[in-house]
Amino acid sequence: MPDRMFLLANLVIMVAYAAIMVSIVVPVSRAGQLGSNKLATATAMIFFSCAVGHGFHAAMTYRMITVPAEHHMTSLSWSWSSALWDVCTALVGVYYWSLRRGYGVLLQTGAIYVDPWGQTRLEEASARENAAREMAAAHQATLATIVEDSADAIIGITPDGVITAWNGGAERIFGYSAAEVLAGPATVLADENGVDQQNRMLARIRADGGSFSYEGRRVRKDGSPVEVAFTVTPVKNRAGHMIGVSVIARDISAAKEAAERERAVQERTDQAKRMESLGNLAGGVAHDFNNILAIIANYTDFVIDETRDRAHVQADLAHVRTAVERATSLTRQLLTFTRGDTVQLRDVDLNASVAEVHAVLDRTIGEHITLIAVPAPEPLTVHADPGQIHQILLNLAINARDAMPDGGTLVLEAGTVAVDGEELNMQPPLPAGTYARLSVSDTGEGMAPEVAARIFEPFFTTKPRGRGTGLGLATVYGIVTEAGGSINVYSEPGVGTTFRIYLPISTGGGVVVSPAREGAPPRGDGRTVLVVEDEVALGRIVARILTNGGYLARTAHNGAEALRLFREHGCDLLLTDVIMPEITGPRLAEIARVERPDLPVLFMSGYSNGLLGTTHVLDEGIAFIEKPFTGGDLLHKVADTLHRPQMTSVMDDR
Repeated sequence: MPDRMFLLANLVIMVAYAAIMVSIVVPVSRAGQLGSNKLATATAMIFFSCAVGHGFHAAMTYRMITVPAEHHMTSLSWSWSSALWDVCTALVGVYYWSLRRGYGVLLQTGAIYVDPWGQTRLEEASARENAAREMAAAHQATLATIVEDSADAIIGITPDGVITAWNGGAERIFGYSAAEVLAGPATVLADENGVDQQNRMLARIRADGGSFSYEGRRVRKDGSPVEVAFTVTPVKNRAGHMIGVSVIARDISAAKEAAERERAVQERTDQAKRMESLGNLAGGVAHDFNNILAIIANYTDFVIDETRDRAHVQADLAHVRTAVERATSLTRQLLTFTRGDTVQLRDVDLNASVAEVHAVLDRTIGEHITLIAVPAPEPLTVHADPGQIHQILLNLAINARDAMPDGGTLVLEAGTVAVDGEELNMQPPLPAGTYARLSVSDTGEGMAPEVAARIFEPFFTTKPRGRGTGLGLATVYGIVTEAGGSINVYSEPGVGTTFRIYLPISTGGGVVVSPAREGAPPRGDGRTVLVVEDEVALGRIVARILTNGGYLARTAHNGAEALRLFREHGCDLLLTDVIMPEITGPRLAEIARVERPDLPVLFMSGYSNGLLGTTHVLDEGIAFIEKPFTGGDLLHKVADTLHRPQMTSVMDDR
């Protein structure tokens, strides 16, 4: 009976070990680790060897039960076989435990079994995970550095406008540190208008949930304004709900200033083009217009001389003469402003100019205005066109008179002043130095700042329709800047206005122009003047003036006819228009001087367009009289030209 129990026990244990072996081998084999997972294989071998050993024991027991006693000696072979297998099992066990110890995996509580191949994969995975963490950390650090050091302000706010993030760019643009603004309202950056704009933008992003950009003005910590371009983006969680707003703000103050400067330059360029077009138009009509004015003015003078005994006719003719002078002044202003008029530069004594203008104004400005002239203590000379100096003073004086309808004081002053180059409101700025200064001051109505800012714009005027062209101050500005000077305006409503004109002091030794001469011009004593004028009526007037002045006048209506008369009869003086068809005045003078180099030439024109010099500035030695002129002006100029040294050539026609 014990033998049978022993047999049964070995069979049960054999089956149990075999089942354990199968439970190890099958999953390891399915995982493809049967050859690589040595520890699992050794474990399976142990259970397999144990199962076989118990099988040997069961077989031996069964042999002893069923075989007679005399045959028991044959069972010894089974005993030796079982013993050998037990030795193999022991060796497998030693191998198994050496693997366990080598892997560092013992049978203590909570021990985790990991094979070397799996351990390697775990280590590689851990290394990759660590590398990824380090890369992510470095990436985050880089992003944080970029955000912090960005020139743009990067600001986080809640949907209600509370600041939650503030980078270094925001601190640089707005002047607030993060500690000063975090958890505070974003309205700290805005004035009243800016707050309204912020509220509208926040309402928009809450409603639409999309990104957008806009521009606005904000206020720095020190109170100064800053122009900012904003890009607003919603910040959402994984569920898609907006949890905040990202705002990127860029300071565009410099860009807007640059754009404004570019716009101003473009406006000046466009204005210059318009003025050039206007100048071309004005130049195209000025010649004929001044010819017409010369005809009207001189025929009026003829009638005035012949009707001195008829007072009512004289009064009517005086109005005609005044209208001619106004038209002449307007044409001259337009040509001067558009650079279409020839500039005759001379050394001009500003004291003499102030005295001359004072004398003119004293007779015309009105008894309700006190006129004061303050000359410089010593002669003060500038190199300029004397007519333009008079034009500056007269324009400013007339404006001052109009600003004092109820009377006041007008002061004309000349002097010198040291400029350090840092003065404000100089248009345009001047380098440091000593300059001549003309001042025209009045105690009139004054101007508001917005009006004073526009007074030099062409065609801008505050005078009623019909009383101002808007060219007076624009002409003054053009003359001053062309002469290398500058102008400064100070005006206060209810107090008055002062214009200060700064001009370079002349360092040359040229002849100073004195006030216009008075008295009768010298007689011509029968000398011959060849008059070349394509305007027939004006040619007749010039010939009549010269004949009355004692000259013998011959008239030609074009260059070819003038050359024929010159070669047939000669002349003592060539008086020629500048602009004529086919042969211009300068070309005619050049041809005539080939035959007679010392021939005196006097040019006349209402618009020369630079044909008499290398620029619009009249070259020295060229005699010129501007249309319209009076008979006295013409006779004086003819006499001067006959007695002055003559140039041997004139500028080529261009």
